[in-house]
Amino acid sequence: MTTATLSGICPECETDLTVPPIVRGETLSCPECMLTLRVEDVRDGSLTLQMVEVQLRDWGQ
Repeated sequence: MTTATLSGICPECETDLTVPPIVRGETLSCPECMLTLRVEDVRDGSLTLQMVEVQLRDWGQ
């Protein structure tokens, strides 16, 4: 039986996150602290998340 959602914990603010199915290497944002997180591992419906250092881009606006 597959689960419709996966869960993980933000490494920065420790917010419990529940997300739709996602694969290793994808990124998401924590709704609480707005940190960009990368999925390091998916195991038994649990996500291992790691912070991503985001470099702001200048789009010339």
